[in-house]
Amino acid sequence: QVQLVESGGGLVQAGGSLRLSCAASRLTFSIYAMGWFRQAPGKEREFVARISWSGGRTSYADSVKGRFTISRDNAKNTVYLQMNTLKPEDTAVYICAADSGSSPLVEVTTTRRYRYWGQGTQVTVSS
Repeated sequence: QVQLVESGGGLVQAGGSLRLSCAASRLTFSIYAMGWFRQAPGKEREFVARISWSGGRTSYADSVKGRFTISRDNAKNTVYLQMNTLKPEDTAVYICAADSGSSPLVEVTTTRRYRYWGQGTQVTVSS
């Protein structure tokens, strides 16, 4: 069974930084594009960032562009999200997801595009 396990969340003051990790197991990690989503209480899950299987292409939500950086290490089966200049509105559960490519016509920013999901890690940014 595929597992995606996030870590690195926590409580941080506005303006601070956190680095999230998502370790994958039981899948051929290097052929999957990976994404990060977040979900705040009472809100829908929203796209944050995506990285291609090779790491050569990345994309970001406008709300995090210039502050967050997604990267991956295929040798470690891990994808990262470096979050800088955090704001209170970044508070959410951050969830990583794997895109098997089985739905190529589905927009990459939508949850339907991704096949496997982690449980998430809480990020809380205090003002």
